[in-house]
Amino acid sequence: MLISAKRSALPALAVLLLVIASGCRTTRGTGVVPPEPSAELPMIWPEPLEPGDTVMFVAPAGDLDEESILEAKRRLEARGYRVEMRQDLFAKEGYLAGPDKRRAKELMQAFLDPTVDAIFSGGGGYGTMRILDRLDYDKIRANPKIFIGFSDITGLHLALNRQAGLVTFHSPTSFRRIDSETEGMQPFTQEYLFRALVDDGEASNNGYTIDIPADAPQPVALGRGRARGRLAGGNLSLISALEGTPFAIDTHDAILLVEDTREAPYRIDRMLRQLQLAGKLDTLRGAVLGQFTRNYDREEDQMTEDPRFTVDGVLRQYFEPLGIPVLMNFPAGHSPYNATLPLGGQIEIDAKKGTLRILPH
Repeated sequence: MLISAKRSALPALAVLLLVIASGCRTTRGTGVVPPEPSAELPMIWPEPLEPGDTVMFVAPAGDLDEESILEAKRRLEARGYRVEMRQDLFAKEGYLAGPDKRRAKELMQAFLDPTVDAIFSGGGGYGTMRILDRLDYDKIRANPKIFIGFSDITGLHLALNRQAGLVTFHSPTSFRRIDSETEGMQPFTQEYLFRALVDDGEASNNGYTIDIPADAPQPVALGRGRARGRLAGGNLSLISALEGTPFAIDTHDAILLVEDTREAPYRIDRMLRQLQLAGKLDTLRGAVLGQFTRNYDREEDQMTEDPRFTVDGVLRQYFEPLGIPVLMNFPAGHSPYNATLPLGGQIEIDAKKGTLRILPH
C-alpha cells in the first residue's frame, strides 16, 4: 500500500494517526536501537519537486568534495530550485563528514525543516551505519520528503524504508563527477533523475518505462516472465552489513536491487551467501542486478580464471536457480549510467523484453 504525501492529501491529523499507529520507534539520539516495526508500514511516496522548491544538501557519510557540491548547487539553481546547506557541510573527521552527532542532527534538521522539500546526500563513502540509531523515525514519517543518494547511503535507504515507511530514491547526487572516471552527468542519468523527482502527473498516473540507450549497459535476462513488486535494496555491501539488525532489508515479496564497486568475486559470493543463509532470497518476486564496477582491488583478488567465478558467474550461481525474472547488468549503481529507482515503490520487470517499468503511485 502506498500513501502519496501530497500537500492536499495528507492532513496533519492523518499523519498523527499514522505515527501513533506505528508505535514508538524513535531513538532521539540516545544510541538505543529501535525495535523492528510490529507490522509493515504503508509506504509513503513523497510529493514531487516543483519550481521554486528547496533542496538541502546533507553529508551523512564521508566528507564531501566542495567543488563538486558547489557545481551541483549552481546547476540546481539554474533549474529554478533553491539550495540550502549548513555551514559545516564540509566538515571532516577522519573519513567522516564530521562527528556522528553532527551528521545525524543535520539529517534530522533537513527532515523537520518545513521549508525543505528534498534532501540530497552529497556523497557516500562510509558512515551512515554510525547514525542509524540516532534518528527519530516517527518524526521522519510525519515529515515525508524526497531523499536521494546511493552507495553507502543504502544504509539510510534501508532504515527509512523499514522504520519510517518512506519511499526513497536510489540515485546519483552530484551533477559533476559521478565517479572518478567521468566529468558531467550522462543525459540518460540526468533524464531519469528528474523523471523520478519532478512529476507532471504522467509518472504518478501512468508510470513509465526506463528506456536504455544503445551506448549504455544492456540488461541480460535470467529466468523468464514478468514480476511486479516493491523494490528493495541498493549497495550489496551495506545490505549484507545490516543483516541481523533492525534495519535489515525486508525482501518478502519484493524485487531485490543490488549493485557494488571494487568488490572481488569471492567477496560478492560471501555477501550473497549471507543473504541466502538468512532466507532473504527465498521469497523474492524478481531481482535487478545493477553495475558491479572495478571489481578487483588487487590483481590477485581474481583468484581463478574459471568463468563460473567471475562476478557475472557468481551472480548467476545465486539468481539463476531461483526461477524468477532477473535483469542482470542493469544501468544502476557506480556507473555514469545510473538510473534513479524508487526504493519502497512498485516496479515491474520483464525478463523477455529486458525492461523495467516504474508503476503508478
